[in-house]
Amino acid sequence: MSTIARISLEEYDRMIAGGAFDVRRPNRIELIRGELRKMAPIGPEHEDAVDFLTEWSVQVKPRGVKVRVQNSLGFAQLKTAPQPDLAWVASKRYSVRRPEAADVFLVIEVSYSSLRYDRGEKAKLYAKTGIRDYWIVNIPDRCVEVLRDPLRFRYRSLQTYVAGDAVRSLVFPEVSLDVAALFESIEDPDDSSSL
Repeated sequence: MSTIARISLEEYDRMIAGGAFDVRRPNRIELIRGELRKMAPIGPEHEDAVDFLTEWSVQVKPRGVKVRVQNSLGFAQLKTAPQPDLAWVASKRYSVRRPEAADVFLVIEVSYSSLRYDRGEKAKLYAKTGIRDYWIVNIPDRCVEVLRDPLRFRYRSLQTYVAGDAVRSLVFPEVSLDVAALFESIEDPDDSSSL
């Protein structure tokens, strides 16, 4: 991720409203700690996982939950507006402000080339803001890493779930994700027999 500029969340919103970003040449960017950063392009495996998680989320989401797909959250105190792949937030309108940490039930990042970033800086940001349930869908290792119990800039709990396991939501434990089903349609990049 390369830094484009340093700005506040308010300046970022004014730039968006003023049309500062060329919609004819869309670049995926997010505001992290006051820096406009380019996001890595996503490939088919990433897109497929996001599609699966979106369908799963819409099917199982409890009452009072809105599913946001690749939309921003707002952490003004950190000058940050990350765009997680999925977020379960309180079901209300967010036309005036982005969902803040208190509105968030679950954040899911799908990781392939961004795995180090999602485990590192993104995890620190989410922990600092108090996001209690952060899942990293680790495509290379075919697992879901669940980070919980945030304290300052880190999570004190990390559990890894693999095929055969079900990941349960922290706030809604009646909801679970079948890890095998998530990865069944994603080809193993190291499996040359599929070529």
